[in-house]
Amino acid sequence: MTTLTIMRILPREVDPLVYNMTTFEPGELTFSGIGGLNEQIRELREVIELPLKNPELFLRVGIKPPKGVLLYGPPGTGKTLLAKAVAATIGANFIFSPASAIVDKYIGESARLIREMFGYAKEHEPCIIFMDEVDAIGGRRFSEGTSSDREIQRTLMELLNQMDGFDYLGKTKVIMATNRPDTLDPALLRAGRLDRKIEIPLPNEAGRLEVFKIHAAGVQKQGEIDYEALVKMSDGFNGADIRNVVTEAGFFAIRDDRDYIVQNDLLKACRKVSENKKLEGKLEYEKL
Repeated sequence: MTTLTIMRILPREVDPLVYNMTTFEPGELTFSGIGGLNEQIRELREVIELPLKNPELFLRVGIKPPKGVLLYGPPGTGKTLLAKAVAATIGANFIFSPASAIVDKYIGESARLIREMFGYAKEHEPCIIFMDEVDAIGGRRFSEGTSSDREIQRTLMELLNQMDGFDYLGKTKVIMATNRPDTLDPALLRAGRLDRKIEIPLPNEAGRLEVFKIHAAGVQKQGEIDYEALVKMSDGFNGADIRNVVTEAGFFAIRDDRDYIVQNDLLKACRKVSENKKLEGKLEYEKL
């Protein structure tokens, strides 16, 4: 008679696509590296960080913390940076999932990926699921459409089901981001799912000044830099645009065979980025 011994239990098989989502490292980013969003950072930390670190506070008061949060606003304003920073700050596992990568041409595969993703998160708590471009699967449902539209709707229903299935005080939190909040299905936005909606707007003058100083901090400079002049020239710029200004200034320095930037480099870079932005359309965002 053969005697068998269980040496160890193998972990369950994880879909390769879901596994690839978990290999994304938020890095050593901190909130101090994000400028002009102090109020948004405070709100996000209350919703995500506080319940994971101090759940007893909510039990003592007798309230339920939000399960998830929606970050919405124009492109380039720092939505992804905020999600990375909160994951890095609390040392949580981080699942980065562009919603467009979930949509599959085979019926049922997208919904299965959603189940796999949430299953993995529950087994590796504390965990933050960050779904970027959520409008790709979270759009309003309608009765007519192609088979691919119906597959996206099935994926949305599975997402809603998974969000209903985990505990308020559990150590899995969901952050979603979109540039198009007006297209999202109301069922996704209702209380009990995405309880908190945080607008990430274009930075104001004080915010742009802060962002300029953050991006220019690690750059070799010579002479006095007039940040106030740059702020006045950069009306309507987002954080990504300001980073591009500093990068373009570096290119001007390289072309002049210098290893440092000067004020004039930044002014020329600001004009160049401003010209490029004229090609972009301007989106208006309403408060949710």
